[in-house]
Amino acid sequence: MFTGLVQQIGSLAAIRGGSGGSVVSVSCAPWRDGPLVPGESVAVQGVCLTVTRVRPDGFDADVLDETLRASALGDLAPGAPLNLERALRPCDRLGGHVVQGHVDGTAVLEEVRRAGRDHVLRLRCPDEVARFVVYKGSVALDGTSLTVSAVPEPGAFEVSVIPTTWRGTSLSSRAPGDRINVETDVLGRYVFSFLSRIGAPAGAAAAPPPITMDLLARAGFAIDR
Repeated sequence: MFTGLVQQIGSLAAIRGGSGGSVVSVSCAPWRDGPLVPGESVAVQGVCLTVTRVRPDGFDADVLDETLRASALGDLAPGAPLNLERALRPCDRLGGHVVQGHVDGTAVLEEVRRAGRDHVLRLRCPDEVARFVVYKGSVALDGTSLTVSAVPEPGAFEVSVIPTTWRGTSLSSRAPGDRINVETDVLGRYVFSFLSRIGAPAGAAAAPPPITMDLLARAGFAIDR
């Protein structure tokens, strides 16, 4: 589990391997809260990876073919900056939002524009991702916890990035046309899945019903007065 608050920017040293799995080598500075150990989880560009080898200048992690297919990690060239975050400890502050490191898919960065001191990113994503993106909701982009600032049309959304986040993450290196890893809010996905199954036959993959006060009351989210 992660928070989406990037702790440091590393860089991609290499992706080695082929069919059946690959190894990602990450270069990074020593961690302030103690050295990495094999077996722990690190979010790399928002993708939860397990450390398999610790090197003096970074670490290696195994990556499934499915992970490379579902994320934008495979698009990156050696030297590309990487957002890095160690797994959340029970005593840590949850300053961002609940991030699993399980990327839902990718979005294409369509536009980067200035809005005063901030940068606004406009992205376009497929329907299976877009349905969980809501105005003022949480979203993790390349592992960075952000708030959706606009949903101008179906399949598109915008986020506003403050200067501290812009300087402290790899988002500042992205350009229009790049694919960006997207993880939507897990709490929203669970609610969506639960509501879509109310009244459906056992085992059926029902289409999501319209959300009404009656539906919310039957699901226990509201009191039907």
